[in-house]
Amino acid sequence: MSISMRRRLLTDEDPKTLLAVATVVLLLIPLLFQVIFAGGLAGFHISLLTETLIFAIFATAFNLLYGYTGLLSFGHAMFVGVAGYTAAKTFTVLGAYLDVLGGLAPLGTWALAVVLGIVVAGIFAVFIGYLAVQLEEIYFALITLSFSMAIYAMANQDVPGQVAGALGIGDGNFTNRSDGLTFIPGDVSLLGFEFSLVNLTNPLAYYFLTVFVFVISVYALWRIVKSPFGMVCKAIRENPERARAVGVNVTYHQWMTFIISGLFTGLAGVMLVVLGGNVNPQDHVYWTASAAPVIMTVIGGPLSFIGPIVGAFSYEYIRWAISQFPLLEEYWEFSFGVLLLIVVLFFENGVAGGIDRFRDRFLGGEDESPAIDEADKETS
Repeated sequence: MSISMRRRLLTDEDPKTLLAVATVVLLLIPLLFQVIFAGGLAGFHISLLTETLIFAIFATAFNLLYGYTGLLSFGHAMFVGVAGYTAAKTFTVLGAYLDVLGGLAPLGTWALAVVLGIVVAGIFAVFIGYLAVQLEEIYFALITLSFSMAIYAMANQDVPGQVAGALGIGDGNFTNRSDGLTFIPGDVSLLGFEFSLVNLTNPLAYYFLTVFVFVISVYALWRIVKSPFGMVCKAIRENPERARAVGVNVTYHQWMTFIISGLFTGLAGVMLVVLGGNVNPQDHVYWTASAAPVIMTVIGGPLSFIGPIVGAFSYEYIRWAISQFPLLEEYWEFSFGVLLLIVVLFFENGVAGGIDRFRDRFLGGEDESPAIDEADKETS
């Protein structure tokens, strides 16, 4: 392999080549799983990879706010929750109206759920973001956590259902409290083939759909961070006072970043909820759900675009590896905490920093192809 090809594959300056290769690999992986794993294990690992790709979108969207703008959100799961409940309601309420599509009804309902989930997440991001960006540092983190827990409490106590019931609208049950909403996406009939949109024993259909969404989302986020808007966001991260002094409207750019991050997080929320066929307050809105993208980003490296993606894979598969050993599984929080501590102490800019160092050795020098810009390296 030539030096130029290795450089294009191992850096995130222009990930189009890397993304193209990753897409081919992701499309071929199910065949590899079918060969390696027998019976239901292949389906399990495809489902695990599907979930990992969704969390990679979630973590990358979160890092747009954290790694590229310097704002730490402790409540980002609220967008997963509101988009997830929107998706569940789309399938349980609006899905019946799309039966006119025949065998394509589940796909049509999924597409509608994605659109509505993103729109609802965006509406919440607009109003919550406007209030949150008025504060800085730990106060920003705490207000996002406060909004997230407020949404958790409303979902857990079914406040929307109570309000609707008091107004004589519906049956007074909107979120189904702590049990959440469960639904089955249904079967698709396409070109003579019939398959379940989501089938955990044979999840190929939803896996390929997730690969498509993942590739489009990652490329869109990369274009955003490499745009003039993204450059301004990094300037704000490095020195907001100096950015403000040269005429940048810091609050406005932080607000816009919050909204964009919320939109992509809402997309991840819809994909995650449809995969599981259930949305509930504990798993999708509670503060522990907001910790997942933070941990993934720290593990992967917030100063590299591919860092959160690497972190999502590391988090999910380290968690799976721990589950294979009963003693480690019994104390998995401790086991995972030790691994996280090792990454924080010995890996500069997380696992992505380790990849950068390997790349530098592989290419024969640091200056040939930096994966992180100079401002990022100075910060790290």
